[in-house]
Amino acid sequence: MEMQLERRDEMAVITLNRPHALNALNSALIRDIGAAIDEVAASDARTLIFTGAGEKAFCAGADIKELLGRSMMDSKRGAEFGQRTFAKLDTLPMPSIAAINGYAFGGGMELALACTFRLATANAKMGLPEIKLGAIPGYGGTQRLPRVIGEARALEMIMTGRAVGAEEAERIGLVSRILDGDAVEGAIAFARDFTGYSLPVLQMAREAVMRAGDTPVDAGLKIEADLNTLAFQTEDMIEGMTAFVEKREAKFKDG
Repeated sequence: MEMQLERRDEMAVITLNRPHALNALNSALIRDIGAAIDEVAASDARTLIFTGAGEKAFCAGADIKELLGRSMMDSKRGAEFGQRTFAKLDTLPMPSIAAINGYAFGGGMELALACTFRLATANAKMGLPEIKLGAIPGYGGTQRLPRVIGEARALEMIMTGRAVGAEEAERIGLVSRILDGDAVEGAIAFARDFTGYSLPVLQMAREAVMRAGDTPVDAGLKIEADLNTLAFQTEDMIEGMTAFVEKREAKFKDG
C-alpha cells in the first residue's frame, strides 16, 4: 500500500507510504489521497493529519519519471488534477495538519501548504525547487505560498528554488511549530488544543481567515460579521456561553 489511512482516537492519519521513493507523488497516490480525504470528510474524525513513512521525507515531490514525456495537455490535466485533490482540504469539515518529517519538496510542499497547519521536525527541509527542472509549481504552490509567507519571500523561494530548514520555516511563518520526537504524536498533541471545540464553528473561523488573504478589508469584515452571526445561531454557542456563566467546561456537540 502506497498510502495508509488509520484512526488514532479522534484523529485520522494519512501516511504517504513510498519510502523507497521518498514518498514522491504519482498519479495513483494523488488519486488515493483524494479518496482518503473524501472518506475522512464523511467520518467523525476531528482532525486529519498527513505524514510520510520513514525518517527521511514527508514527501519529496512529484515522481519525475512519471512526468517525463507528458504532452502539453497531459501536463495541464495533471496539474489540475493535483490542484483539485489538494483543494478538497479547503472545504474539509475538520482542520488538517501536515506533520512534516524530513523533506517536503515540490508537490509535497504544496500538499503541506493546502493543510490548515504545518508542523515540522527539526530535520525538516521545505521548498519548491521546480525552477531547477525548468518548471514552476503546479499543484497550488504559487498561490498558497504567498498567502502564507508573503509575496517577497514566496518569490525568492520559487524563483531560486531555495529550501528552508525548520527554524527558518518557523521564523517566516511557514510552519507553526517545531516538533520534538515523533511527528504524528506531536501533531496529535497540537491538535488537542482545538479538537474539543465545535467543528462547525472552527470551520467558520478557518473560512473567515482564509478569505482574508484575497478579500478587501471591507468585504472581509462583512464575511466575518456574517459568519459571526451564523455562529451565534448554533447550539454550541449557547452551550459555550452557558458553561462560561456557570463556570464549567463546555460540552460541544457540533450543532
